[in-house]
Amino acid sequence: MLGVLQGFALILGVIGAGYLAARFRVVEGEQRRVLNNVAFFVATPALLFSVLRSSDPAVLLSPVILVTSISAAIVATVFVVASRLWFKRDLASTTLGATCSGYVNSNNLGLPVAVYILGDAAYVAPLLLVQLVVMAPVILTILEATRGNQRGAVVALGRAASNPIIIASVLGFLAALVELPVPDIVMGPIDLLGAAAIPMVLLSFGMSLRGQRALQAGTGRAAVFTASGIKVLLMPLIAWMLATALGLAPDEVFVATTIAALPTAQNVYNYAATYRRAEVMVRDTVFLTTFASLPVIAAVAWLLG
Repeated sequence: MLGVLQGFALILGVIGAGYLAARFRVVEGEQRRVLNNVAFFVATPALLFSVLRSSDPAVLLSPVILVTSISAAIVATVFVVASRLWFKRDLASTTLGATCSGYVNSNNLGLPVAVYILGDAAYVAPLLLVQLVVMAPVILTILEATRGNQRGAVVALGRAASNPIIIASVLGFLAALVELPVPDIVMGPIDLLGAAAIPMVLLSFGMSLRGQRALQAGTGRAAVFTASGIKVLLMPLIAWMLATALGLAPDEVFVATTIAALPTAQNVYNYAATYRRAEVMVRDTVFLTTFASLPVIAAVAWLLG
């Protein structure tokens, strides 16, 4: 569990630094969006290209990724149904809430969990690949469509396809698929920019906490608690049931369940802040699941490990 605790400490430390920067007015008001925009349009695409270029596309065929992907789709659907029945939200908020329910933190926390609990960092690569190459384009296309463009989904899809995150993800995946060598003189700046992506997102997230407490009344707490409960409790339960029903080996059941128990990814907040949709709901869900997932992951490791 030491690696998981280190992962949590790393995330919370950078978030805390962002909060202090806002608290002492190093960054004021909407200035934090500069960090968010640079992360979204520059640093995150560099990171995704770097990660996907060095990945193995064959991992998409693993049974673990099948289970985790189906689990994500199921819990996203559960949130949409809950939203329609109990707390009606607009399309963008519903999309982001569904994303919070199934889009896991496969990088910041996924890597230490994979290394120190699962024993192999390669376990999180399949889900990272699916989230970036399959899920992210769908999410961003829907968010583009909510910007009020009256020319339809085709235009929204075209705008999403020109998104630097999608372009970088596709190029990185293609480079890995054809084993394209990229000179160090090119990868050097890309790797350097990519290394700044996660700190920028976490700093911006911490700055957003200044001036407003989490889970305040009137900020969509029903959606936050629903998405958080689905993420940290229902998704690992569904993953365990699916993996067991499909006859996966015990170690694969353990891996799939543990990955499903990871908290909501900070990338979702990056999307919400960039498109200015449901920011508070997403921020609170990321915050809550980050803490709530630790005992769940520990319980999964104790019961199945």
